[in-house]
This record gives sequence, C-alpha cells and structure tokens, in this order.
Amino acid sequence: MPHILIVEDEAAIADTLLYALQAEGFSTQWLSLAGEALERLRETPFDLVILDVGLPDISGFEACKRLRRFSDVPVIFLTARDAEIDRVVGLEIGADDYVVKPFSPREVAARVKAILRRGAPREAPAAAPGGPFEIDAERFLIRYHGQPLALTRHEFRLLQALLERPERVFSRERLLDALGVPAEAGYERNIDSHIKSLRAKLRQVRAAAEPIQTHRGLGYSYAPERS
Repeated sequence: MPHILIVEDEAAIADTLLYALQAEGFSTQWLSLAGEALERLRETPFDLVILDVGLPDISGFEACKRLRRFSDVPVIFLTARDAEIDRVVGLEIGADDYVVKPFSPREVAARVKAILRRGAPREAPAAAPGGPFEIDAERFLIRYHGQPLALTRHEFRLLQALLERPERVFSRERLLDALGVPAEAGYERNIDSHIKSLRAKLRQVRAAAEPIQTHRGLGYSYAPERS
C-alpha cells in the first residue's frame, strides 16, 4: 500500500485530500509544518509527498530543496499561485507536479497514481551489446563507458527513455511523460535544462562525444557512437 505524506497547514484542505487518497487505497499521514515533515521523512520512508508551498515555518520550495539533499521521493506542490515562473521553479528544484488551488481532490489522487505508476521499477533493455551505456533499472543507475553517472531521478528517466529507443526523436512532451509530468503543466522548457545537465555529466566522461542530439523544433534523440 503506497504511503503518502501530506504537508498542509489548512485543516480543511488536508481533510479533503486525506479522504480522497484513502478512498483510493492509499495510506496517508498529515503534518502541518515543513520542519516536522523533513524530520519525519528522514526517519520514515514515504512513496510520495504532497507539499503546500505556503507553509507557516518554511516555504514549500525551501523544504523541497532541503528534502532533495537526502531523498528522491516524488513531490507534488500545492499552491495558490498560478504564475508560470512558480511552476518552472517548482520543477527545477525537484518537484514532480504542481497543483493550483482550488483543485479537485480526485484530480490530485489521479496525479498521485500516475506519478507512482510511472516511477515504479520497470525492466529496461540495456544499450546494444558493446555500447557505451549500461542501465541498472533496479538501482536507478546508468554507467557510461563503465563510469557510474551521478544522475537525479529526472535525469535518469530522461536518459533511460532516450537510450531505450536509439535514433528516435522524442518531443519535449514525450520526455515530460517519461518524467510523469503532464504536458499541460507548462514545463516543456525545463526539459532543455535537464538535457543540458545530462550533457555536462556525459562530457565529464567523454569530452568530445555527443550522444544526445538536438533536433530543432522537434526534440532530442540518442545517437549511438559509431565504431
């Protein structure tokens, strides 16, 4: 049974989420302060966190930054702000989705299920025998020329999706789907930031290689190295 932590200081909102998630079969816990939630997350494994941005002790953005120092647990932000910059910041600091108040509790429950479903371990074919990449899906690890890459969860998912379909051009929307983020959330340009970070990490291993190709106006692909 997936275990969900709700961090929300408004009791009425928390109650509606607790009811909706429990009705879907989730185990839930509610805390009203970010500091207390961070302590709990260090002690107890959760499958997903629903985190309000406007908490009274620490902002949800700051709490997520601190959380990412020790955990990759999926995070959904709740916020009353609908500005694009807030959505962009939320994804860049490590959130998986962004829900604006007022919202439908059933929609939040559906997003929780979608993120958990996409985040479940799956059998992933490694690159072609003798290729430079090795994928260890169970350990969320990818090696490049034998060197393990220090990837975030988002970077792992993006690179995994590209490697599984060599030469295929993925649009930003399809890559967002690989992350479990709905395309309509407005995060398409964040894919560019993740790709830039991936390329920098790959160049640390092979400075001259360019395994990730850009297709202007279309998206990105993995181009296997030619012998």
